[in-house]
Amino acid sequence: MTLRVTVGRKGYVIIPKAVRDLVGIREGDTLLIRVEDGKIILEPEVRVNMTELRRRLERHWARIRKYLKTEPKLGDLRGISLEEEFE
Repeated sequence: MTLRVTVGRKGYVIIPKAVRDLVGIREGDTLLIRVEDGKIILEPEVRVNMTELRRRLERHWARIRKYLKTEPKLGDLRGISLEEEFE
């Protein structure tokens, strides 16, 4: 998607609603800005809800424990995917 925007007098740029909706930017969100190879890149700042992360990790650990008879050692978890917990 390519859109044309105009830079305002004080350097303000309005991000069109279609773009905000596409990447999930809402009013009050923080964006990170960086310059790479002469291009300006804006990215939504990713905030992690630590309480939710801990809850999901504990639930995942409980699922893993069901399959292991002893405490896990390095390499024991090769076939178990954490990504499925966050879908």
